Amino acid sequence: MALRKAIAYRYFERPNTRKSKVKSKSYIKTIPGSKIVKFRMGNKSKKFPFKLSLVSKEAVQMRDTAIEASRQTINRLLEKKLGRNNYYFVIRVYPHHILRENKMLTGAGADRMQSGMKKSFGKPVGIAARVHVGDELFSIDVEKSGLAVVKEAFRRIKAKIPCTTSIVIEKVSY
Repeated sequence: MALRKAIAYRYFERPNTRKSKVKSKSYIKTIPGSKIVKFRMGNKSKKFPFKLSLVSKEAVQMRDTAIEASRQTINRLLEKKLGRNNYYFVIRVYPHHILRENKMLTGAGADRMQSGMKKSFGKPVGIAARVHVGDELFSIDVEKSGLAVVKEAFRRIKAKIPCTTSIVIEKVSY
């Protein structure tokens, strides 16, 4: 079965997804695995003079699939244009929140088979990061020559993430 559209999970809901060490007290029995492969990429040892961050302007839930798609797009462009040792890229959000879905029958005749339930708990279908206003989503450290490439990378992922964002540039002094 395909994923629901991101709008179904975009806005905050009360996180009553308790995971306890005592199995009988857990609301959620299993947690879906994260799709994010890496959180830190590029040259981890070099110090760069500029730090560009993508900052959220809205409070939303961001699915792990959206974060991974953005990571692949940004990393591919940075490796191609700057080379592997000329940037340091970090994902700043981590998906903790468990998304649930009450599966329903769809199609012809489904209305006579299942009527549904109000406020049903549902089964885990994925995980999401809870992003608040002003939270950093991604940050990239680069030289001055790479600023335009990083801005282009952030522009390319705007359609993949569920919130409006702004780019913050700061000069780092060591």
